[in-house]
Amino acid sequence: MLNKYPLWKYLLILLVLALGLLYAFPNLYPDDPALQLSTQKATSVVDERTIQTAKDALEKANIELKEAEVTSVGGTLRFNSGEDQLAAKPIVAAALGEGFVTALNLVPTTPDWLSSLGAGPAKLGLDLRGGVHFLLEVDTPAALRQRLEIASSEMKVLLRNDRIRYRSVEVDGEVLSIRFLQEADLSAAETILEDEFAEYRYTSRQTEGDFYLDVRFTEVAKQEIEVYALQQNLTTLRNRVNELGVAEPLVQRQGTNRIVVELPGVQDTAAAKRIIGATANLEFRLEAGLDDRGSDIESLTFRDGSGRTARLERDIIITGDSVSDASSSFDENGRPQVNISLDGKGGKQMSKVTRSAVGRNMAVVFIEHKSRSRFVEKDGELEEVRRSYSEKSIISLATIQTTLGNSFRITGLDSPRESSELALLLRAGALAAPIYFVEERTIGPSLGAENIKLGVSSAQIGLMVVMLFMLVYYKVFGVFANISLALNIMLLMACMSLLSATLTLPGIAGIVLTMGMAVDANVLIFSRIKEELANGVPSQQAIHSGFNRAFTTIFDANITTLLVAVILFAVGTGPVKGFAVTLSLGIITSMFTALIVTRAQVNLVYGGRKNKKLYI
Repeated sequence: MLNKYPLWKYLLILLVLALGLLYAFPNLYPDDPALQLSTQKATSVVDERTIQTAKDALEKANIELKEAEVTSVGGTLRFNSGEDQLAAKPIVAAALGEGFVTALNLVPTTPDWLSSLGAGPAKLGLDLRGGVHFLLEVDTPAALRQRLEIASSEMKVLLRNDRIRYRSVEVDGEVLSIRFLQEADLSAAETILEDEFAEYRYTSRQTEGDFYLDVRFTEVAKQEIEVYALQQNLTTLRNRVNELGVAEPLVQRQGTNRIVVELPGVQDTAAAKRIIGATANLEFRLEAGLDDRGSDIESLTFRDGSGRTARLERDIIITGDSVSDASSSFDENGRPQVNISLDGKGGKQMSKVTRSAVGRNMAVVFIEHKSRSRFVEKDGELEEVRRSYSEKSIISLATIQTTLGNSFRITGLDSPRESSELALLLRAGALAAPIYFVEERTIGPSLGAENIKLGVSSAQIGLMVVMLFMLVYYKVFGVFANISLALNIMLLMACMSLLSATLTLPGIAGIVLTMGMAVDANVLIFSRIKEELANGVPSQQAIHSGFNRAFTTIFDANITTLLVAVILFAVGTGPVKGFAVTLSLGIITSMFTALIVTRAQVNLVYGGRKNKKLYI
């Protein structure tokens, strides 16, 4: 019994450890404290003049600036310390004025050669890196009203096709009212609509000589729409957050009509709110003819601020809900545009309408659903009252040259930033109901740095205590265990970097727990070797028996813990998921280092030497 590994196995272990070192190395490069500069509106950008204004203000305040640059999303000011960053924020904000957003941020400093290999530091969670926390409330009454507005267009088309005359169709709250001059028309319309739109209940009334058909949701349909609005908003918000590229965001339901959104690493609350809270959608409509009059015509202004207006038909061809894909690019003149791809149903409807409308103008209408708050006195106390409203404006008005199908483009946008944000909103999907921000909280990088300091200190203390115990109790074998423990932490950080996993404060607790589990495996092995030596077994046989017989116990114990970690990851959110990530990865790396790396060290020192005394 010689306890020797073949050469290829040593080389394989060295290769794994070398790769682990390479991908753990970027964690030694801390992020630079920085200020992220952006504008309040998507139609303007941060340029060199803006950066120079900020530089002049910082120089006047004697705050040292490490680096300044203009990026595709704004401007970045890097600082040498968090103190300089915090001191600079109010100064830069005052110098740039209300039109700009100055946000705390962290900028990576990983060398390019490491980044080119796909190596980067582990992502830090909200409690370590800082970020923003939003509590959103879904406006479910507005969802019902929007559904009625869409239904009104469909009902008008159905009534016109069946040659049933009506005077007007209006939506007031959760009631859609159709006005008729003749009672016979009302009766015919009610019969047809009940067949086509069974999710509504219909009541008729007569007022001042006119006949009205009131359309309301049934209770079942109303509940279904409210549940759908919340679930669809959850899905859309997750898509938008994913488009932002935020690592390990939290988007989850809270109560019956609220949603929690946490974005680690995002300090620009204005930009985050602009993307997350944008309840924007598109409508494609035909321009009305010169002789067209009546309630079916709507006059809207253009979004470019030129003051131009256009008269559009109220009937909607398609909405942004029919968009399956959208991307921003530039046209042949270098102006920004959005390339649109429609789903099957939307493509058929677009083709059907534009086939008979060649030569007419079609408008792309941008709709933003907003809410306005005001405080009223009630029973001697101020109570907040919110009112939802919509703002409509025309993005572009272009002549239909030929029948349109599933793919076309939107032009008339003011900037590449506006086109990219519009494409993002269309890709992620429209919100099924407007949302407004109930609570907003920003966790600064300085607080995150304090959490990192405390977490690292606790890990260092735990590591020192464990290493000291192993050295005193197991002597030379304790050195083997300590080397394996250090390599285990290195491999764990490498795995987190490779998988872009998020490190949270509970995740650091998981690393500390992993240290104990890694040493625990070695304790089992070394205790078994001691027992074998006490029974008079030769040293080489004792080593072989110690590793082989302890394997089953170690494997069973780690597998059961790994199963629990996987379940925590599957059902947990936020900090719980962060703990599960480090724990599960730590279990895998600790088994490798305890069973393979420690055995390799023992084989190198004691393998092939009969009756050599073991210092254990």
